[in-house]
Amino acid sequence: MGDPVLVEVTRGRHVESVHRGALAVVDADGKLVLSLGDIDRPVYPRSAVKAIQALVMMESGAPEKFDMTNAEIALACASHNGEDQHARLAEHMLKKANRGVKCLECGAHWPLWDKAALALARSGKEPTALHNNCSGKHAGFICAAVALDEDADTTGYINPAHPIQRAITGALESVCNVRLDEGVFGIDGCSIPTWAMPLRNVAHGFARFGAGHDVDPVRGRAMRRIRQAVAAEPFYVAGTGRFDTVIMEALRERAFTKTGAEGVFCAMLPEKGLGIALKIDDGATRAAEVVMASLIARFLDLNDTERAAIDRAVTVGMKNWNGKSVGELRPSPALVS
Repeated sequence: MGDPVLVEVTRGRHVESVHRGALAVVDADGKLVLSLGDIDRPVYPRSAVKAIQALVMMESGAPEKFDMTNAEIALACASHNGEDQHARLAEHMLKKANRGVKCLECGAHWPLWDKAALALARSGKEPTALHNNCSGKHAGFICAAVALDEDADTTGYINPAHPIQRAITGALESVCNVRLDEGVFGIDGCSIPTWAMPLRNVAHGFARFGAGHDVDPVRGRAMRRIRQAVAAEPFYVAGTGRFDTVIMEALRERAFTKTGAEGVFCAMLPEKGLGIALKIDDGATRAAEVVMASLIARFLDLNDTERAAIDRAVTVGMKNWNGKSVGELRPSPALVS
């Protein structure tokens, strides 16, 4: 039997389609608080674990050496829109490390935000690696390498054998209490290694990250600094109109949410000591956002302003090209029961 239906898509009075998936909510001690579906099947969290990957930058001494701002730390954890502010800040991070855009090995693509892509095209310019939604993460990798050795040759920093990637793999193993080997190895869209992990372990890792639980003082400070930075500058984690930015603008340090790819989403709720990891089977981000918003509404006590922001993401109205309401995305009975 497969994973349960987590999200329904209605048209009129009928359910037109559904999204199945799995989710795990775990506390900092590893206790399972809520689960639906197969949470022990390894999935690729990909961009959802960028905050854990950024621990290597934080622990390298880069924030102190380069006087990094909240916005720069947030960008190192980001899957951003490629808006001008994002691209410029990634370039600024590289300049602090005496490096340039040619050092980025993430590849180039058009900005994810339509208005930014149109503006770039109208200017007659082509996108660069700075517009890649992972450019902040990659700039952070380079800053980490240079902080450890200012004469470092950062060429090939995306390769599994590079010291930065080995350190990142170690951080993932330690924080998520999981063993990673070649059997769960893959290459991410931005060319760095990615490792498949059970949702149970990823959720536990996010709970520990949010609580700073059972980690050494250096890592605990790094976790706390990242939590503060993303709460202070949520625009740089995603961008205009994006779920992560909108939710964190409403909740600030009460929640950190991070989209991955192919329907993976993760979050930490520090005041509750909880971590969340979910996967939509068909890879639909729209469904993952509904599930994440539903879980936040379930586990956090929200004031009226916070509730309004979350409720808009729990049930999402759909309109046709004439602006007429035709249906909605909504959590399934299995999710709200």
